[in-house]
Amino acid sequence: MENLHDKRKVYEKSQLIESEIKQNPIEQFRDWFLEASESPNISEANAMAISTIEDDGCPRTRMVLLKAYTYEGFIFYTNYDSKKGKAIEKNHKACLHFFWPSLERQVIIKANLSRISENLSDGYFHSRPKGSQLGAMVSPQSQVIPNRGFLEEKLAELEKQYQNEEIPRPENWGGYLAKPYEIEFWQGRPNRLHDRIVYTLDELDWVVSRLAP
Repeated sequence: MENLHDKRKVYEKSQLIESEIKQNPIEQFRDWFLEASESPNISEANAMAISTIEDDGCPRTRMVLLKAYTYEGFIFYTNYDSKKGKAIEKNHKACLHFFWPSLERQVIIKANLSRISENLSDGYFHSRPKGSQLGAMVSPQSQVIPNRGFLEEKLAELEKQYQNEEIPRPENWGGYLAKPYEIEFWQGRPNRLHDRIVYTLDELDWVVSRLAP
């Protein structure tokens, strides 16, 4: 057994206090996200973990990329027939998580998910590189396949088929909007007395609270 007891880090880069935060959590997220995006030590500030509940009751977590955020919520894209897509259709609640270690920050978002409109999914799909569009058509995401050659052969076929044609968005591929009802901002602090500020939606208003670390 490897002993990890001495692997420690002192958190002291910033603080999160009530007098300096935004009253709307999306605005607070925007400020933090911009800092993360501009940080030379963070390659993908929009990388987020999303946790859904499987049929056996166990959460499954995977990394996806945030593609947009508005005052309504957070948008990402996926295959609707994937494990995450099927889980979301059965249980519309999910947890999103951003971790920016070089800033000593986390954001944890509990949200209700719904599909975005088809025209919005179309617009984003056709803005992607052609290889990514074909990849969405090629992969039966989360299904068992015989080998990698299965994907490469199918990709070669579609590259030839759509060499001079627009690629249609697959009907089973599109975006989800995660509408938050709770957002927690975590800022590392010395002596493990971290700052935790949580925004909870109460009908139309956000209630701000501090949690013990």
